[in-house]
Amino acid sequence: MLTDFSLLSLLQLASPALPVGAYSYSEGLEMLVERGIVNSAETLQNWMNWELREGSISLDGAVMVRASNAAHTGNWGKVQEWNHWSSATRETEELRQQSWQMGNALLRLLMALWPVEDRVEVTALSEEDCNFAVAFGIAASYWQIPSDVALLGYLQSWACNFIGAGVKLIPLGQTAGQQLLFNLQPNLVTAVQTILRVEDDDLSSCTWGLSLASMQHESQYSRLFRS
Repeated sequence: MLTDFSLLSLLQLASPALPVGAYSYSEGLEMLVERGIVNSAETLQNWMNWELREGSISLDGAVMVRASNAAHTGNWGKVQEWNHWSSATRETEELRQQSWQMGNALLRLLMALWPVEDRVEVTALSEEDCNFAVAFGIAASYWQIPSDVALLGYLQSWACNFIGAGVKLIPLGQTAGQQLLFNLQPNLVTAVQTILRVEDDDLSSCTWGLSLASMQHESQYSRLFRS
């Protein structure tokens, strides 16, 4: 059951104001806009729909759920396994650094917010680079946020950041951005249902478009974003 305090904690986790630097990343969108592949609200929505169905965000969501479940049972060895697995799926340096920087920032925030006696395992995990999905899952477990609700919040947070980058880069008006976020709601719900059904051995993604955009972004001449 989602309590009022769990809901407030989720809203804080999914807020664009969360100090993890998400606003500084476009996940390859900056290159896609420069190449004219994404140039409108429609093409941005098409790209996001594909990411939700087959892309890396669906894989990250699955890792977040598994990290949350493992942390909930106190299986910190499994949490670390999923963290290493998540790092291994990053196909470019930019995407790996993004996930680590955001994850490490979230872990530092959690250690500042939590009582000292609850920081022991998190402190040990912070000795290595932590992916954002894993840190989000740990926070969701601690605040007793149900996995399905935490996953919806995680995907909503990703969508808000991605659309925010699109509003700046394409550019789109703020109203168009909010309309796009509203239009994505059914796809976000469907993505949650799909991700929760996937078995460990069936985890996969099709991210070659994102990977190519990310690799090209590393040498893009003029950039507003770090990825």
